[in-house]
Amino acid sequence: MPKRDYYEVLGLHKGASEEEIKKAFKKAAMKHHPDRNQGDAAAKAAAEEKFKEVKEAYDVLSDVGKRGAYDQYGHAGLNQGQGGGGAAGAGFGDAFSDIFGDLFGQGRQGGGGHQVYRGADLRYNLDLSLEEAARGTETKIRIPVMVACEPCKGSGAKPGSKPVTCQTCQGHGQVRMQQGFFSVQQACPRCHGTGKMITDPCGHCHGEGRVKQHKTLSVRIPAGVDEGDRIRLAGEGEAGVHGGPAGELYVQVHLKAHSVFTREGGHLHCEMPISFGTAALGGEIKIPTLDGQAVLKIPHETQTGKVFRLRGKGIKGVRDSQPGDLFCHVVLETPVHLTERQQELLREFDTICCSATEKHNPKAQGFMDKVKGFFG
Repeated sequence: MPKRDYYEVLGLHKGASEEEIKKAFKKAAMKHHPDRNQGDAAAKAAAEEKFKEVKEAYDVLSDVGKRGAYDQYGHAGLNQGQGGGGAAGAGFGDAFSDIFGDLFGQGRQGGGGHQVYRGADLRYNLDLSLEEAARGTETKIRIPVMVACEPCKGSGAKPGSKPVTCQTCQGHGQVRMQQGFFSVQQACPRCHGTGKMITDPCGHCHGEGRVKQHKTLSVRIPAGVDEGDRIRLAGEGEAGVHGGPAGELYVQVHLKAHSVFTREGGHLHCEMPISFGTAALGGEIKIPTLDGQAVLKIPHETQTGKVFRLRGKGIKGVRDSQPGDLFCHVVLETPVHLTERQQELLREFDTICCSATEKHNPKAQGFMDKVKGFFG
């Protein structure tokens, strides 16, 4: 049976990069690995054949020399034994471990055994008022975090002593496990991949090398931050393991509900109740802005739902060059708790208006005409 094109086996195009080849191999190998296909004997055998084909394609395409020969001459360009012709070619266990080590959190350590790990990233939710978000502020936060143990300097060993080499893995942090046809490298179960054993643990951290404590940080909030924005504090996350770098702290912004305004990006919106007399006759009203009061002129015969726009009275976002606008939405307020005299005047006024509906209430008249047309 003729061999399939290696690029086709991995689902790649001919110009694929090294990273794309590696990712494609991971995906295909995980899919066809016999340990993940535990059906009947026929299904498992088919999976093994697929896996061998995937491994063979990767052996060629991940090698610059072999790939060049294959691209120019196809399968005929590969010397005997170079195309991964064996089921488990030389160095298969090492290649498999290298490719999948990061999936299991192991990662090979060049020349070494004492593995170091980066500390975990942390997130802190910070509630801000609209005014604080608009103008920017500086605040202090207190967070629980794992830090390097001071007495043992993060080693986990009692001061004056040192960790000793793990005898199981001889300090490599990795052991090779034979699983049937496959040889898989994994973290040493005794030292958990560190390559070292602590025989005399530090009494302060009990051999962990890290302790939990609270620390207070000052955080500067830039003007214009919005809901969901994150502020990164480099190196303020948890301490790394065995001298590894610290993680990051991300301060995530959440805006408190405001009593007057709602925010939409750089724009602000507010409802503006006005009286019937002001709407009908026009006038001036004072409205709040983040910069203080502003006077808004209301033209006569203003209808409810009318929106007035005050340019530049919104918020200048962190990434914006200009501030947004303030949109005032007119809400006509019906008067309540009327006196007898007020009711009498309104009835008189309503009677006058109803006597000339088309002139004084054109919307109402238009609606009634539509209703009459609807019912025929």
